[in-house]
Amino acid sequence: MNDIRQIVKKSGTSFFWSMKFLPKAKREAMYTLYAFCRHIDDIIDGDMPLEEKSELINAWREELDNIYDKKIPATDIGRKIYKNCMRFKLPKEEFIRLIDSISMDIPKPIQAPNLKQFFEYCRGVAGVPGSLSLRIFGCKDEKTIEDLSTSLGNALQITNILRDVKEDAQSDRLYIPKEFLKKAKITSHNPQAVVVDKNLSVAREELAKIANDEFGKAYTLIKTLDKTTARPVKIIAGIYKKYFDIMQNRGWEIISPKPRISKFGKLTLALKAICSK
Repeated sequence: MNDIRQIVKKSGTSFFWSMKFLPKAKREAMYTLYAFCRHIDDIIDGDMPLEEKSELINAWREELDNIYDKKIPATDIGRKIYKNCMRFKLPKEEFIRLIDSISMDIPKPIQAPNLKQFFEYCRGVAGVPGSLSLRIFGCKDEKTIEDLSTSLGNALQITNILRDVKEDAQSDRLYIPKEFLKKAKITSHNPQAVVVDKNLSVAREELAKIANDEFGKAYTLIKTLDKTTARPVKIIAGIYKKYFDIMQNRGWEIISPKPRISKFGKLTLALKAICSK
């Protein structure tokens, strides 16, 4: 497990702090889940040819078949998923949904999706990890899992999109929905053109309204969880809400530098979440 633990720690992910205080079995399951998500994301973001990316994604679909059909997994991460995650009864369809959603960035990067596509993307890339994590944390109620993973997933992914808009444009990506670009009177869907448009703040503010609403829904649902299950969820929600608040307080016309929270700041937020009722 040391290699996977180091992947999580070195990545600087805010999720590290929600994993750090878990019991060993849950912590190792979360490290494995994060490593899987990171691995699939790296495939899509990598420089390899499209055909090779497609082959690797298809190989992972086969690997999930191996895991769920109780065959011998072919990869180290697959073996770790089988060993560390299956005890928590994680549904196969959620892993497939994650792969499908991340793969929306191939054969070409997403640029100005419509709102339906946007929420499908958010549910897959952020809602699925939330759904799987809630099961690992101990949540049993399917409606709570679906509602909370959707609302918090939307809030977290929109925060990422708002934070990374300039970086995404450099990779030829534009996740802001076309409906919000239209409302801002931005006619271009070219990421490099949109990121320097004087009206971008209008579109970002519209997206921020959704994130703020979704954070509110998520915090209401978190209150229904038992204390142990709620603790890691509150940690990650608190850290991401801090990122969101930094951006909102400085104004949506500012896209750089990206907001930063120090390790000490994240630890402070984690301890605050742990100690809160």
